[in-house]
Amino acid sequence: MSKGKPVIAVVTGASRGAGRGIAIALGGYGCTVYVTGRSEKAGDASLPGTIYETAEAVTAAGGKGIAVRVDHSDDDQTKALVDQVLREQGRLDILVNNACALSDALTNPGGFWEKPLEIVDMLDVGLRSGYVASYYAAPTLVKQRHGLVIFTSASGSVHYVLGPAYGAHKAGMDKFAADMAVDFKDYNVAAISIWMGGLLTDRLKRIIASDPVKFAHLEGTLETPEFTGHIIWALYNDPKLMEMSGQTVIGAEMAVKYGIKDEGGRQPPSFRDLHHIAPRVQYANVVR
Repeated sequence: MSKGKPVIAVVTGASRGAGRGIAIALGGYGCTVYVTGRSEKAGDASLPGTIYETAEAVTAAGGKGIAVRVDHSDDDQTKALVDQVLREQGRLDILVNNACALSDALTNPGGFWEKPLEIVDMLDVGLRSGYVASYYAAPTLVKQRHGLVIFTSASGSVHYVLGPAYGAHKAGMDKFAADMAVDFKDYNVAAISIWMGGLLTDRLKRIIASDPVKFAHLEGTLETPEFTGHIIWALYNDPKLMEMSGQTVIGAEMAVKYGIKDEGGRQPPSFRDLHHIAPRVQYANVVR
């Protein structure tokens, strides 16, 4: 990062949910944040939120929000996004791969074959799109010899959650961080996957409202969407960041490490403590 200049970040899938919260939190630290997504006006999606609303919230938080409509199923649009960032800013410091095509049918009852096939789209916009964004950002990060690539993930990477497509997406995000870190190692660029907890998003609020009894156990365990953004900022500024590159970390545990509390002074619990679940550790073997 050039001294005195704002950190330049890209947060994909930031119209709503985790991406919106992460973008706003980074804005609070004065970052210039490129906010991507497809929602430009009310009604573009089944849930509220647009890229313009998020960009305005980033600016209101103290940063500079820049909305860019990107369909992350289109590689050319992703490349154009990175080209725009470099043309306008000359560099990129943080890339947050968060975009994901989450189907409303994901929480339907039944086996995976009883749910709409569209659910597997998260392996395109979600898993593949994270690879593509990293692919186009990597040459700049390597040339700078500086940067952080984040993958937003969850504990579904190591246990059953909502079916195999969801699990494959999360496991893939963790694996991308692990293996990209190997390629980035000599260039002072870090890649990290973060397990977020249950997020108090509009989507989850709607799910909880559909069956309050079933989801009562979530009370007191949920994180705000901004929580992960504060953790990403702490990671980015950690002098020992490269020592964590390649790891899948639990956001709640990183919050304790960095002294971060969530809204209202809450300390969200770790899945390790709640359910004795931990990220898989990658073996050190490297085959080229």
